[in-house]
Amino acid sequence: MTVRVPEALLAEGLLLRPFGDADTPALIEAYRDETLRRFTRLPVEDAGSAERWLAVQHEGWAAGTRYSFAVLDADGGELLGNVALKRGGAAGPADVAEVGYWTAAPARGRGVAPRGVQAVTAWAFETFAPSGLRRIDLLHQVDNPASCRVAQKSGYVFEEVLSALPPEYPVDGHRHARKWLDVPEVRSPE
Repeated sequence: MTVRVPEALLAEGLLLRPFGDADTPALIEAYRDETLRRFTRLPVEDAGSAERWLAVQHEGWAAGTRYSFAVLDADGGELLGNVALKRGGAAGPADVAEVGYWTAAPARGRGVAPRGVQAVTAWAFETFAPSGLRRIDLLHQVDNPASCRVAQKSGYVFEEVLSALPPEYPVDGHRHARKWLDVPEVRSPE
């Protein structure tokens, strides 16, 4: 399935768009935050690692496996965060995807992550429900209560505790989920 790259998604006070090379300085700045680095797996420390991070995002769009959006303030200025929809691609299940996100330190506590996650969730179901998407999971470590609050505020219902899988996932996690029938702004794909 070929997915049209949206020019932008809008959420209350936010603009979401695919990442571009011009985002490099803002990425490097965002990743200086210790909390962000603690909960993410692809570190960005300098221009080279930012270039590699951006390449992963661009390759994901091209392969149909990762749709990563820069979350900006409404005028398209300051980078406030990232929301990404991850799908299994041709080999993975068409009915399940995963949403992930981070918020830059100066934007935390302003509702950026829940609004961004809600916008990408609605876009994902509008785009992929006709080809079978029925559920989006939101996973986080149990020692990240802020992500648990984001899940709840975004309408993702707690489903289960996931056991740690060291070394990649050294701590137990939570699985929250949103089903396409539970998203009021999305029409039935049938």
